[in-house]
Amino acid sequence: MTALDTPPTDAPASPAQVLRPEKRKAGPVVGKAVGYVVMAIAAVGLLLPFVWMIISSLKTNNQVFTVPVQWLPDPVVWQNYLDIWTRSDMTTWLGNTLLLSVGVTFLQVFTGSFAAYGFARMRFPGRDVLFLVYIGTIAVPWQSYMIPQFVMLSDFGLANTLWSILLLQAFGAFGVFLMKQYFESIPESLNEAARIDGLSEWGIWRRIMLPLSVPAIASLTLLTFVNTWNDYLGPLIYLRSPELWTVQLGLKTFISQYNAEYALIMTGSVLSVLPIAVIFLLGQRYFVEGIATTGVKG
Repeated sequence: MTALDTPPTDAPASPAQVLRPEKRKAGPVVGKAVGYVVMAIAAVGLLLPFVWMIISSLKTNNQVFTVPVQWLPDPVVWQNYLDIWTRSDMTTWLGNTLLLSVGVTFLQVFTGSFAAYGFARMRFPGRDVLFLVYIGTIAVPWQSYMIPQFVMLSDFGLANTLWSILLLQAFGAFGVFLMKQYFESIPESLNEAARIDGLSEWGIWRRIMLPLSVPAIASLTLLTFVNTWNDYLGPLIYLRSPELWTVQLGLKTFISQYNAEYALIMTGSVLSVLPIAVIFLLGQRYFVEGIATTGVKG
């Protein structure tokens, strides 16, 4: 073949060749756009009830359930956020709930991470069987053994005290499982080097494992705090005195007393949800990172 017979390298591409790459790129772009639209609609659907609750807390009682919904309160009744404190014992309810949530969260993070270190790094006979049995308790509903627990704590004289809730929730199998999975993603060579340097197992857990497990600790802290804050059945069973009630029990009593005060009920609901929303917004980055990295082997 001569040079004249060689096809030119800069020959223009055919229309099919020009359009094919654009079609390949259009597919993923359309898929992402549809996914974003679906997620936006789902987010609006989830947030809309909370937005309605906040707006209703700034209305008068006869404006809360108007049809159609009045999304802009007129007038804006800020007085509801003052009346809720004077017409209910909100300070005591929030204080008890905060005390229990912080105490239970601290105990579960401490006991869960400490037990998880033993299951992840220590070698002893029956370790795997014991771990499976302990994790298997997650599948047992609390309703099946809450009566024996109540009888036992009553015999100890702890019923109708905040100590009953603290003791019941001081240990959690889910926390042990979460922390163990994260500990196993940390290279074991760090532990061996620390033992050579003379650190005890307690020192390794405190100085090496915990600082490297901040995302998992943040995830466990957030989940435990939210579950304890929103717990209703446990305080309902054990806390009978009004001065020991949590915000969930207090709001239930408030609704029964002021069942026509819809705006105040919405105001109390906003105050009960607000701490959880703030804590989640502050810790969401660590929460997502902890859930994403848990179970990844190092």
